[in-house]
Amino acid sequence: MNELLKAFVEFGPDLWKATSDTFLMVGVTMLSAVLLGTPLGVFLFVTSDQGLYPKPVLNRVAAYLVNVLRSFPFIILLVLLIPFSRVLVGTSIGPKAAAVALSFAVIPYFARLVEQNLRDVPRGMVEMARACGATPLQIVLKVLIPEALPALLGSLTVTATGFIAYSAVAGAVGAGGLGDLAIRFGYYRFETSVMIWCVIIMFILVQCTQWLGDWLVRRSDRR
Repeated sequence: MNELLKAFVEFGPDLWKATSDTFLMVGVTMLSAVLLGTPLGVFLFVTSDQGLYPKPVLNRVAAYLVNVLRSFPFIILLVLLIPFSRVLVGTSIGPKAAAVALSFAVIPYFARLVEQNLRDVPRGMVEMARACGATPLQIVLKVLIPEALPALLGSLTVTATGFIAYSAVAGAVGAGGLGDLAIRFGYYRFETSVMIWCVIIMFILVQCTQWLGDWLVRRSDRR
């Protein structure tokens, strides 16, 4: 216990900086999931055979591209996107560069979850909206998304907790964050206490994210 306290005092600023970097990476990633993954998931659902506006060719092309992106192991995707990250954010290392790779990974992943959540909305509600003269856009915005909101928030929570772990993996290639700190000090310099603190902080982040997500799901569930 004394060793842990000494490590916290000595490496406190480094732990704070690493935690801030992790927040940055995960925050940008979740923003990308919501702003880009959600529309992509809606598009996949709407253009499917059972969707509101079936477009088989467009759907197959989009689904193929989503599957291609999802098939890349994250660490390989991180390396492949180094040139793009340098152009987009001006650097190929650090949390900003890692956020680019994490965003590319999360968009297709979350899009598939959104598509499945929309499929679970009872067809009767969609048909009722159609009978009332609602347009496809109105059905999406006023029927599908509101009805699927608890499931969507649950999927976003699962995604967030998973990508907190992904942000630690990004530390293996100098992305910053808690994973990078654990590797540099905990592994290479044999500072076991630092690694333990990184694990503790990661655990707290995951638990808090899960608690917040569960609370939002309960608040949004109208059943």
